[in-house]
Amino acid sequence: MRTDARVADALSDALLAQGALSVSVEDAQAGTAAEAPLYGEPGMAVEPAWPQSLINALCERHADPGQLLAAACAQIGLAQTPDYRMEPVAEEDWVRRSQSQFEPIRISAKLWIVPSWAQAPDPDAINLVLDPGLAFGTGSHPTTRLCLRWLERTLRGGERVLDYGCGSGILAIAALRLGAGAALGVDVDAQALLAARANAERNRVDARFIDTETATDFQADLVVANILANPLILLAPLLAGYARKGGRIALSGILEAQAQEVMQAYAPWFALRVSERDADWVLLEGLRA
Repeated sequence: MRTDARVADALSDALLAQGALSVSVEDAQAGTAAEAPLYGEPGMAVEPAWPQSLINALCERHADPGQLLAAACAQIGLAQTPDYRMEPVAEEDWVRRSQSQFEPIRISAKLWIVPSWAQAPDPDAINLVLDPGLAFGTGSHPTTRLCLRWLERTLRGGERVLDYGCGSGILAIAALRLGAGAALGVDVDAQALLAARANAERNRVDARFIDTETATDFQADLVVANILANPLILLAPLLAGYARKGGRIALSGILEAQAQEVMQAYAPWFALRVSERDADWVLLEGLRA
């Protein structure tokens, strides 16, 4: 169904409350010249939904979509029920379909990310075995690729690497495969830490992963953090403290328009510069003073 920004979020919540299995809100103009990107992250003002939004609700097979929608509209006091279109979702092997969407990803000439069910295109390359899961970091996002290429360019062998906001553990694992001497991953999400440890075992590397509450005196030659701009700004003193004098830092998850603000936050410790761009995203790097 199509709706507007005024009610899109409230109607989505109401649909879930009335029994929808899942609800998504998309730009009704997606794929046209009028498509508009929306970005949000902690610390930013919440942007409204698109002026014209498309709501997709998944329902049980025997549910009455019209009744579900009417109840959701009544819940939020919406007098007029939006027009809607219904289509069946056929039974399917969703595991196989999901796997078919993820193919090996070439990061560079010598670095690939390969799902466990796929054949490595280049057996002589460094092939990181990583399956999509609950934790961020499969190599499909530009920010992850920026960090991986930075590690490949920067590592000389034997360095101590800190991966802050490690998600799937991909950066810590890649660092060890590229020659780092030690790698520590830190994350606030317990599920991410479980995934990271499993991925490290799968790739036969001795990376260590801890939560943000665990004290550590780890001093890193390389600090890499692929998070988002606002959290990175708040974390500036902490991440600077993990970097040894003369050590390097790489920050990603930053839109080009946010780069200057992040650079200013790190200025007391690092003279950051834009090292590389990928789509709308940038990677900032600098040397610890």
